[in-house]
Amino acid sequence: MASPLRNARRFDLAVIGGGINGCGIAADAAGRGLDVLLVEQGDLAQGTSSASSKLIHGGLRYLEHYEFRLVRESLEEREVLLANAPHIVWPMRFIVPHVPGMRSRLLMRAGLFLYDHLATRHRMPASGVLDLNRDPAGRPLNPTLRHGFHYADCWADDARLVVTVAKAAAERGAVVATRTALAAARAEGRAWRLVLEDRGGGPTREVAADVLVNAAGPWAGLVAADAIRRPGFPPAAIPVRLVKGSHIVVPRIAGADDAYLLQSPDGRVVFLLPFARRFTLIGTTDVPFEGDPVSVSPSAEEEDYLLAVANRFLAAPLSRTDIVWRFAGVRPLYDDRSSNLSAVTRDYRLELEALEGGPALLTVVGGKLTTYRRLAEAVLERIAPHFTRAIGPAWTRGAVLPGGDIENADFRAFARRAEAERRGIAREPLHVLLRRYGSRVMDLLGDAQSLSDLGADLGGGITERELDYLVREEWVASANDVLWRRTKAGVGLASADLARAERNIGESITRVVR
Repeated sequence: MASPLRNARRFDLAVIGGGINGCGIAADAAGRGLDVLLVEQGDLAQGTSSASSKLIHGGLRYLEHYEFRLVRESLEEREVLLANAPHIVWPMRFIVPHVPGMRSRLLMRAGLFLYDHLATRHRMPASGVLDLNRDPAGRPLNPTLRHGFHYADCWADDARLVVTVAKAAAERGAVVATRTALAAARAEGRAWRLVLEDRGGGPTREVAADVLVNAAGPWAGLVAADAIRRPGFPPAAIPVRLVKGSHIVVPRIAGADDAYLLQSPDGRVVFLLPFARRFTLIGTTDVPFEGDPVSVSPSAEEEDYLLAVANRFLAAPLSRTDIVWRFAGVRPLYDDRSSNLSAVTRDYRLELEALEGGPALLTVVGGKLTTYRRLAEAVLERIAPHFTRAIGPAWTRGAVLPGGDIENADFRAFARRAEAERRGIAREPLHVLLRRYGSRVMDLLGDAQSLSDLGADLGGGITERELDYLVREEWVASANDVLWRRTKAGVGLASADLARAERNIGESITRVVR
């Protein structure tokens, strides 16, 4: 997917940040006929967008904070993504055990009724009540928990969604420059002069852009302060509040094949989510963060907090020795001055600076995985008057993402057809590939009729042919890109096996690139 980044080239739009918002803006703009550059200092989804709870959801708990517009928009986008990326996004049943003395059953039922009806549901079932002593969902729970509720939301492979949206941008002509840092952006007349540093040791390049979008997520404030300059004006103050969210992963809790929303005594909620076939993901926290988001990691206190909340509900308690993986991300929330971090809005804000006679700069603050497409539309609406030519209309709502052209968005039927066509490939590894690549899996498989046709297993089930595809099509440049973002194959590997996989994949990447 490499595209040329020529020195002195001029773009209509330059987007800084290869997370979900930056990729979404680049894809939308490229599809409207603009000449687009997307710049990412590391790998796609290397920051917040690969450290989420992996959910496409309305945000049930946001109803308590009266975020009705955000919840409605999110529920609408849930339906859009189910239709446009059915291999990456799929429904999941959520179980909410009722705890006497906390939110009342009447309040919870009313909230779920509102959640069901704030937006039209086409593919999602309605919520309902549960007898946890009879329903299989009660098996992993403490038997004293008798009553509960169920509702539907969606799971998503967050990093794969980001890469897929980046592919949509590139296939519409955008230049996607990963491992490229914005060293400086200086307003010169009606254009931005951008100095770009190749993190891989290549030459520094200078390009121009009519409009600049700062979608660097938790780095947005640093980009504004350190790189962007307007002669005669101080650096822009970005109203961003950095909040760390941490997760832990344990072996699959016996019987926990549904997702669980658990109420904490402090008023927060913690999710228990089926993850990577053999694991359970537990998160998240809300902790103020200062410093460089590159070095973020869960603290011992956060891990203890997540275990404590989970153990209030589970029949078989967990301990720190059960943790097989841990990760954290920094959420760049809009600073609404709330003293309660859980109440800080998850909605986005767009800060536009368009000085008379100078180029436009728009900074994205906040947002969530679910609403990236609507955020991109809002960005294009705000910056449209600042281009030297008219741009095309909004188009992404009905456009399937790469790999998503699955008949009737029916992944199960698609998988059955693939099984019939590739009988020599075992069901589980085939389904893993189908979920990662959707209909594009045929480009990867080619004429392969067995796993051995895909070459040697480099570790974690990553074959030589899959790695070749990832390097050619998905901007992969390191073993971490493969093991922790394009796939989650690193989860659960013993230390020696992980080291071997990192070595094999790293050496194979070098051979492919050469």
